[in-house]
Amino acid sequence: MNLFLFCLLVVQMHSGAPVIHTLKYFYTSSSQVPNFPEFVMVAYVDEVQVVHYDSESRKAEAKQDWMNQITEEDPNYWQRNTENFVAQEQVDKVNIEILKKRFNQTGGVHTYQLMYGCEWNDETDEVKGWRQHGYDGEDFISLDMKTWTWTAAKQQAFPTKLMLDQNILLINHQKYYHTEHCPSYLKKYVKYGKEVLMRTELPEVFLLQKTPSSPVTCMATGFYPDLADLFWRKDGEQMFEDVEHGELLPNHDGTFQMSVELKVEVTADVEGKYECVFQLSGVEEDLVTKLERRSILSNASHDGEKDTFNHWSVAIGATAAVVAVAALLAAIFLVRRHRQARYGGAELPENMPAEG
Repeated sequence: MNLFLFCLLVVQMHSGAPVIHTLKYFYTSSSQVPNFPEFVMVAYVDEVQVVHYDSESRKAEAKQDWMNQITEEDPNYWQRNTENFVAQEQVDKVNIEILKKRFNQTGGVHTYQLMYGCEWNDETDEVKGWRQHGYDGEDFISLDMKTWTWTAAKQQAFPTKLMLDQNILLINHQKYYHTEHCPSYLKKYVKYGKEVLMRTELPEVFLLQKTPSSPVTCMATGFYPDLADLFWRKDGEQMFEDVEHGELLPNHDGTFQMSVELKVEVTADVEGKYECVFQLSGVEEDLVTKLERRSILSNASHDGEKDTFNHWSVAIGATAAVVAVAALLAAIFLVRRHRQARYGGAELPENMPAEG
């Protein structure tokens, strides 16, 4: 990252930058996947799960209490969505059979995925959308929101591309959905969940080190929203060498965690020269943790500190397990990076929720 871009990022973080809100839907249909429903739909607003449906419960349900406010203006919202998802189960079973023939497959485990949604800039009111289909964890076909044509990622997707590109009714529907319908529902959901979605929570910050020769990891966990930065600083200057940034990861409670490693030998000479800095959008003051040997939780610590480190190892391990499951689902859900029409019997019919 060059210096100008970094300075711009810092200015945006501390100046109340506009918030980009997102509404994301993930559909997964599968065949012969043990201990997993044949059809699952989950929806997220700003990375917070708000709706869930699967082929075992056969009911669209709110995952956040504030989502039930939608019934005040639309009493049939949940019933209508449930009926739509029940119908989509059958459509997606056909999709999988079509794709198995396209790829010359017979039995075995197979998944058909759809990820779509929209985002809204609450300052400029700009909206964007996306729609991607996948098969067996790989991109299959996606919609280009600039040209409103389809891009085939596999040779087997070209028959689908030709069919969809010629469907003028569907193209116009997609334009309306992604530019008007989806953003309008996203704005409603953000209004309902404002207290949760627009909150700020500062993290707990820990310095961790497995052995005296290991890198020192600065870990920030429990913060919200996810627009944050974590970095090492030496003598007041941000470091770009001898550091390694970890991924931004979700916690089970809807907050986030991130980490950054520093390759340094922790001696008396370096104490106080290095500090870990956490910045959160909307919060003016940085959270600064100075590098001092007594502040590091390590297997090599003395007395009760070892137990403290082990406690956090278990906590981090538990979070990692959650993340591992999420990563598996992400592969199934076609998350490959950085939303009422049903076409029964057609090749790869378009999925579309009843609302939002």
